[in-house]
Amino acid sequence: MFENLQETLTKALDKIKGYGKITEDNIKDVLREIKISLLEADVNYQIVKEFVETVKEKSLGKEVQSSIKPSEMFVKIVHDEIVNLLGKEKADLVTNKNPNILMLIGLQGTGKTTTAGKLATFLRKKYNKKPLLVACDVYRPAAIEQLDQLAKQINIPIYKEDSKDPVQIAKNSISYAKENNLDYIIIDTAGRLQIDEKLVEELKNINKEVNPHEILLVLDSMMGQDGVNVIKGFKEELNITGVILTKLDGDTRGGIALSLRKLTDVPIKFIGISEKMDGLSYFDPERMANRILGMGDIVSLVEKAEELISEKEAKELSKKMEKGKFDLDDFLKQMKTMKKLGSIEGILKLIPGASKLGLNNIKIDPKDILHVEAIILSMTKEERRNPDIIKASRKQRIAKGSGRTVQEVNRLLTNFEQTQKMIKQFKSGNFKLPF
Repeated sequence: MFENLQETLTKALDKIKGYGKITEDNIKDVLREIKISLLEADVNYQIVKEFVETVKEKSLGKEVQSSIKPSEMFVKIVHDEIVNLLGKEKADLVTNKNPNILMLIGLQGTGKTTTAGKLATFLRKKYNKKPLLVACDVYRPAAIEQLDQLAKQINIPIYKEDSKDPVQIAKNSISYAKENNLDYIIIDTAGRLQIDEKLVEELKNINKEVNPHEILLVLDSMMGQDGVNVIKGFKEELNITGVILTKLDGDTRGGIALSLRKLTDVPIKFIGISEKMDGLSYFDPERMANRILGMGDIVSLVEKAEELISEKEAKELSKKMEKGKFDLDDFLKQMKTMKKLGSIEGILKLIPGASKLGLNNIKIDPKDILHVEAIILSMTKEERRNPDIIKASRKQRIAKGSGRTVQEVNRLLTNFEQTQKMIKQFKSGNFKLPF
């Protein structure tokens, strides 16, 4: 997401580095490039105009502390204004009701039913809650069956009826949830190709009957600025509490995310980050601004890692690193953990300064990781503990045993050696990123 915007904004901001002072003349071209970058990302024109004027006004009127470079202050101003556009603070989901009732609405084709499953997965994983999926789309062929299949896939209970009355189904689901001690009710409502009177009336009736604590509009980010009109159309009829932006991982522009809050005053609560059932996350303006400006999102990376690595494992690995005993077995374990975190490319994008290091353009074939695993597993325990003993004859044996080449064995050993050096630099405090 935001790849094109990140690249163009980073290039624009790089031009201001080295200036001893910020003046109207030396930021003129930079502001012009920022404006073009935002417009190309499909951000609303009026918002872009106001954004550039605000950045200009704050940059020229700012008293710069002696300890802060003018270029750093300029980047901070741009960063803070992007955070403002995105909504300033993270908008959390309601969690204190019993049960919490969430009503999902939206047009057809936005991924509403899939999002219901993702949201249920998120609630169970994040808050250890017991959600219930409710099938209220009684019109779309196979809609109930789709939700049923998703529920089985993620092992979440589903409430469905043969009835064609979505209002009654929604009402009955509350009693079912209470009887079965379920914490969240996620109502998957019917969509239409466009907002029409019949759809709106049905949604208003469900809303009146069950009084949901959240009404979440599922919106396809690929719609661009047309999505703003969809939000406004629904907002006129219902009290929308938040938006879930889907397919943001597939839209390299992402302008709707930067325009939405300012134009509709509806917060983005969640974003779809992958097609997998765990591919939903809270939308955090601060973190998203960091990513847009190529500053990474180390907090998200740590949170992902915490889900997969126990505190005990982390402490053991930390002790090994401190003692300089990080070996190829540890290297292999970390690679397997990385695979669980997601694509390597996705992980690299979360690392601060990744774009400046050229990591954003790295493409890694998952097969390459399997090859590395094969090479390490073809080594003896002693070789994994002490790679320095791996000379020519051992390399040939390892290559033959893993079905790889001696060159690949050499490449792995070189990468491992570089990793060890980096760990030593972290330990000594001498590691620096080139930005």
